[in-house]
Amino acid sequence: MATVLMCRRLPRLSRVTTLVTTATHEAEGGSSKRKQQKEERLEKADARGNRRATIQLLNPLDYRVLYNPAAYAKSRAVSQQHPASSSGQALGDRFTTSSQALPPIRNALPKAKAKLHPQQTVSAYMSKPQTKEEAEKAKQEMHNSKEDPRMFQKGRPEYRSLSCDRFEPVEPLSLEEGDSILCSVATRKDNQSPGAIANSFRELSRLPVGQHMALVTKAQFDVLCGCAVENIRSFRASDLIDILKACVWLAVPPSHPLLNACDSELCRRVWDMDLDQLLLVADCWRCLERSVPSYLSILFSYANMHWKDLTLPQLVQLLYVIGEGRRSPVDLMQKVESMILKYLDSFTLEEVGAVCLGLFKSLSGVSHHVMRRVADRVSLQMGDMSTYALVNVLKLLRYTRMDHLPLLKELGKVIPSRIPTVNVQGIMHITLTCSSLHYFDEGIMAAVATSLPSKVTYCRSKDAAKFLWSYGCLDYEPPNEEEFYSSLIEQMHRKLHEFRKFPEHLLTGLLGLAFVKRFPEELIDYALRDDFIQKTRGSKYELKKDLFTLGKSVEIECPSYQGSRLPAQLYQEMTEMVLNFAEQEIYVRPEIMEATSLLESMLGGPEYVKNHMILPHTRSSDLEVHLAMDRHPIPFNFKDHIRDNTLKDIGVSLTEDLMTQLIKGRCHSQSPLEGANEASTSGQGRREAAQPPHAGHHAALSGGALTTTTSLELELQSGPKSALSSLAWKQQARGVKLAIQVSNKNHYCYCSKRLLGLHRLKRRQLQQLGYVVVELPFWEWFPLLKRTRLEKLSYLRYKVFDPVLLSRAA
Repeated sequence: MATVLMCRRLPRLSRVTTLVTTATHEAEGGSSKRKQQKEERLEKADARGNRRATIQLLNPLDYRVLYNPAAYAKSRAVSQQHPASSSGQALGDRFTTSSQALPPIRNALPKAKAKLHPQQTVSAYMSKPQTKEEAEKAKQEMHNSKEDPRMFQKGRPEYRSLSCDRFEPVEPLSLEEGDSILCSVATRKDNQSPGAIANSFRELSRLPVGQHMALVTKAQFDVLCGCAVENIRSFRASDLIDILKACVWLAVPPSHPLLNACDSELCRRVWDMDLDQLLLVADCWRCLERSVPSYLSILFSYANMHWKDLTLPQLVQLLYVIGEGRRSPVDLMQKVESMILKYLDSFTLEEVGAVCLGLFKSLSGVSHHVMRRVADRVSLQMGDMSTYALVNVLKLLRYTRMDHLPLLKELGKVIPSRIPTVNVQGIMHITLTCSSLHYFDEGIMAAVATSLPSKVTYCRSKDAAKFLWSYGCLDYEPPNEEEFYSSLIEQMHRKLHEFRKFPEHLLTGLLGLAFVKRFPEELIDYALRDDFIQKTRGSKYELKKDLFTLGKSVEIECPSYQGSRLPAQLYQEMTEMVLNFAEQEIYVRPEIMEATSLLESMLGGPEYVKNHMILPHTRSSDLEVHLAMDRHPIPFNFKDHIRDNTLKDIGVSLTEDLMTQLIKGRCHSQSPLEGANEASTSGQGRREAAQPPHAGHHAALSGGALTTTTSLELELQSGPKSALSSLAWKQQARGVKLAIQVSNKNHYCYCSKRLLGLHRLKRRQLQQLGYVVVELPFWEWFPLLKRTRLEKLSYLRYKVFDPVLLSRAA
């Protein structure tokens, strides 16, 4: 029976989430026996090395989530030329994991709030049979994380000696011949020579692919493997490598005892083999999806000693191995960089992509010089480059955080027409590169938005979140914004179960939505629940800041929201942390300190200006100023003013006059009233400089002092709270609060005046809280920092006393 969940609608979410889900008989309550049989079939498939990468989401209980953080894209032509197989594990560590769909979240949530049922969130159309067109589209969207990175090996014949080609055509062996070999091994197991054993593996590897799984489970094959283990040290290096290659073709499970023995023996023999053999062995381990950190460490040591002798194919293959192993030996990488520059102009475009992917996966700190040289070449030949290789270059460009305008401009010319033929993961990496580098190209973003709704069901939780973040970060809402956002929000609902394992993706998506003023309440309610907050603490990322920003944004922009909220303790903790950081890193920036000092001088003192974070969850500072409706400044920052005065009074010299005052009382040369009047006159001098242009003087002089100033000083005698609660508060009630932003280029898109999503959100929320936002844009303020004090004061006077501000506040 279909279950319909309707999300509560908020502003700008009129079409967002009508979520239709289907719960099949098996998902709701099928027989436990049937479920057990399915689990057994999956376990057997894993044990036999079934590595097909086809992900068919036919039933939530059946499908597997293949999480590969380095998934990448390819053009349609590339995807059709090469068959898919499963996502593999890293050579060095098992970073790539595969896990079954998590149990229903509803079981772990309070009944009153259990609106979302992740196990039911796979749409009805995902369960129905695919048409031919849908099957073709699914094939196009599939990504093979094990085979796709090896595309460069097809470009040169030299790679045949460095890599294991599982699809190399061979003369097939008949089943009868295979059985004969196994029988011979069983009857002569004690008299098998190392050469004969190796030859048996070579012959059996020619069996038809459909027979491999059956062969590996036979007892006679176990006997053959046992013979190999017993004679492991007697094999020649070439025979040992042939046995390893046969294991690749036969899809022997990575934890097989024979592979354990081969791993140990090959580590022992590293220094007796040449670099071609060492790279071939590493490639075999990758094909077998086996983690071999010890072997890789020794291989890298060998390469570190012989790095000057690396040929071009050896260098590219080595970088491929480094990337798949997720290991980046610092001393070796410094030498590899010089070799990359040596061969850069001779690389094929596919090899350029392979080099970039290896550096990206291994998190190698490639220098900007190398990255710029690579980007220079790619920008000149991008039209001839496959989308697959191009995406790998973009990944490394994003990782190095390097701006390369020629490449980005060329990307805007080449990629929009390709978007319909690129799979979802590739499109995500293209979009994420643009947002990470703060580069806005409407042609790219519009092309992605147009294509995505029809592909959205192929999005992983990570993909959907990154799309939402990218569009929110660049503050771009495409022409089909309602269709675009509603399809992604619906996919977030479908993938809710994945967020239990990867909570960072849910927060990423929700923040992207918040930037463009979209707040899907059910998802927000789930993200702010206590059990989800506990999940975020187990993430490898620091997610408190994201929770803080999301929680406070909902408070300000969604007054009718009735769902979960963050604990007050977390708010306090994050506020203190952010403010401490601001005092050390933000408030002290020269452009902010200069603006603060000049505003204090212009308006009459520190009590008229406050340099702080009005909205700590937005992580940037503001200079707050209050003006009356007649555009006169209003003092309000008494706490900082008193603190500053207290600090200034420290260290007074003990003169004879001061000692006389302390012993006999106040000097008779000045009365208390005269002293107050003198101070008032001094303050008046400062405030006169701050009078708005053409403003009349409304304060009357009385005995040489301003009446208003004297009354304020009298109120201050009873403490700053009294003054704030009377005079200042009354003036503020009929005045305007300014939030002055000293912006910098990181607040804007690259080479533009387009404000980024987080800062757009901040200004929107300041306005909702009653502030008028005044900006000192970096393209105006930074050049003024080198000009005269008078010019800077004149500029600030113009900005603060702009008549438009009061009309806007009114």
